[in-house]
Amino acid sequence: MNGSSDLVLILPELVLTVGALVLMLVAAWGGQASTRAVSWASVAVLIGAGIALAGPASSGADAFDGLFRADAFAAYAKVLIYVATAVSIIVAPAFFARTSGDDLRPEYPVLMLLAAVGMGMMVSAGDMLVLYVGLELQSLAAYVLASFMRRDTRSAEAGLKYFVLGALASGILLYGISLVYGFSGSTEFDLIAAAYDATPGTGLLIGLVFVFAGIAFKIAAVPFHMWTPDVYEGAPTPVVVSFATAQKVAAVALALRVALDAMGPALLQWQQIVIFASLASILFGAVAAIGQTNIKRLLAYSSINNVGFALMGLGAGTSEGAAAVLSYMTVYVVMTLGSFLVVLQMRGADGEPIESIASLSGLSRTRPGLAAAFAMFMFSLAGIPPLLGFYPKLAVFWAATDAGLFGFAVAGAVGSVVGAYYYLKIIKTMYFDPPANEIVGRDASSTLDYGLIAVAALVISPLGYLLIKPLAPVTAAAASALF
Repeated sequence: MNGSSDLVLILPELVLTVGALVLMLVAAWGGQASTRAVSWASVAVLIGAGIALAGPASSGADAFDGLFRADAFAAYAKVLIYVATAVSIIVAPAFFARTSGDDLRPEYPVLMLLAAVGMGMMVSAGDMLVLYVGLELQSLAAYVLASFMRRDTRSAEAGLKYFVLGALASGILLYGISLVYGFSGSTEFDLIAAAYDATPGTGLLIGLVFVFAGIAFKIAAVPFHMWTPDVYEGAPTPVVVSFATAQKVAAVALALRVALDAMGPALLQWQQIVIFASLASILFGAVAAIGQTNIKRLLAYSSINNVGFALMGLGAGTSEGAAAVLSYMTVYVVMTLGSFLVVLQMRGADGEPIESIASLSGLSRTRPGLAAAFAMFMFSLAGIPPLLGFYPKLAVFWAATDAGLFGFAVAGAVGSVVGAYYYLKIIKTMYFDPPANEIVGRDASSTLDYGLIAVAALVISPLGYLLIKPLAPVTAAAASALF
């Protein structure tokens, strides 16, 4: 392809990059007063990038001699990323306005846009170096966002921990890439796949292990999950919304791209790693969440648990399994956005955030609407029918069974039962414990948040099953782009 055709294929990334640079200049000139305008302009930029996906950017062509893949799989993942990023920007002003000591600055939405550029490169990568550059762009923005509340020691600690452990994981991934390059002779996915299709030597297999270890950190899969609870607890809640949704989608899509596209012929080798990480994440995420007293830490372990279920579809190694993962991540994004939007409404009379699970006691009597929505999200995350969260769990179990991994599916189902306990504990606290009266009523600044909660609750309600019929062929087409 010529240069102009390549630029058309990366149009969403160009829209985000140019938008971020322009808004950075606006922020520099306008200062603190430009924060709200820059935030809404950033949402408009994300909408523009989403519109750009409707053209050649999802045609299935390769740009820059195969370095960048503009296919249906990448387009689907980017839609989820842009939606989750937009929500993370929209809910931030009200949160920072109620939090003493730190005001929202216009750099926040700009960093979100730059992170979205990196995530887009991750899911569209056709080359290991493009993958690494995209991952580092996203990570550098994430490190700053995690420590965005400069006067909050927990936020600074979260940013530092994320940076140190992220640097370690990046080194592991880069070492794995260097091994794969050294023994395959290329960083391009197609040529790497050809090397694995031949009899792979020990060097290629060791490189595979290191690459998957680096990716496991990004998706917060056991045993590379250790950063997740501390970062989720310490980082500002709107930032955690992005970590738990947009960045999770990008990391899981990256895992799918590398496993099925670059290393597809080595299925038997990486399948063992994925199955172990899946079951370990399901069981550890379920058990470790039981004793948590902080709601954000509990949701961090919930994200680890849910990544385990998503990896079940990848472990199947089939197109149906990949489609099940995309369906799972779609519903997971909605459930998680709804859950964190409820957490954003947990605040005391002084406006400061309240994060203890005990503060939810008796919420059904003081804030019945909020309690009902949170109960729906908890039931759905637990995979309890008739809520929509049951469907993606069934889809990944079905994919594993169809691939002949019956024991894998049974173990995942058992882990799902164990994990239901801590979700039900939240519901019990809200509906059966005496009111704690710690969480105050809603205010005018919460109207938009409540609207988003209502939309998320409607999507994961039984009415959400109406979306399965139009969603299934889209996820199937996106997954087939990897094969």
